[in-house]
Amino acid sequence: MQDDTPGLEAPSAFAPADQNSSELTGATRRVALGVSYLGCTYKGWQSQPGGGTVQDALEAALSEFATKRIKVMCAGRTDAGVHGINQVVHLDTDIDRAPFSWVRGTNTYLPKDIAVQWAAEVPAHFHARNSALGRRYTYVLLEAAVRPALETGRAGWVFRPLDLDAMQAAAQHLIGEHDFSSFRSSMCQSPTPVKELREIRIRRCGPPHAPSAYWRFDFEGKAFLHHMIRNIMGCLIMVGTGVQPASWVLEVLHARDRKVAAPTFSPDGLYFFGPRYDAAFGLPEQIPGQDWLPS
Repeated sequence: MQDDTPGLEAPSAFAPADQNSSELTGATRRVALGVSYLGCTYKGWQSQPGGGTVQDALEAALSEFATKRIKVMCAGRTDAGVHGINQVVHLDTDIDRAPFSWVRGTNTYLPKDIAVQWAAEVPAHFHARNSALGRRYTYVLLEAAVRPALETGRAGWVFRPLDLDAMQAAAQHLIGEHDFSSFRSSMCQSPTPVKELREIRIRRCGPPHAPSAYWRFDFEGKAFLHHMIRNIMGCLIMVGTGVQPASWVLEVLHARDRKVAAPTFSPDGLYFFGPRYDAAFGLPEQIPGQDWLPS
């Protein structure tokens, strides 16, 4: 399950819901961090009472480094099993540290499957979630006769051949602003099912006639509903394997009914590629982990 909804994060345990950390600590600066993580062993991004989430691990490491409690706000929440390549968070602090100190110091206390990639001081009006102009996700899929082993948790899998032209035709029906109720989880917290999907790019990676291949599906939009991408993936794969025609996706979209769509696809190959911000903030949009994905 994936939570892409840019909704409110849980309030700090140390703060009333209508106050932020800078108001309580007298913080003089806001710091943004780019974070990568492998989501296989975590219960998703958002902090939970029982722990076990990426946010829990990151905040614990930041608090150790800063020697005081640190809370963060992220650009886009991800659910259990979903990975982050350039997740962006911000925090408020009164600590004066160089950006490389936030990176190296925090990473000292993080597990090996989570790492801060960069840090930058940002203006007080910057907000990791609300300042985002768009969000990008990538789904990596293995088409092979035999299930994966090394790629387990890092790539989805289909054993039937996929039709690129059919999937591209189906994807075009979803571009633009639509009511995506048919692709929305019942647990979605978004106040509206209407979202703008700006782009879906699909490509088969590797030799064109190889018996197996990686596929890459790139999605970009302003915001996404809970499970929206995984539900779209389920429909695209039904089209790609010939179970449904490309026009069926338009029927699903117009139905505005989750029950008519394909089952939610696996979280294994889903990556939060990263948000986009105004260039004036000067934040990195490209990091090495993005080049690791098949292309």
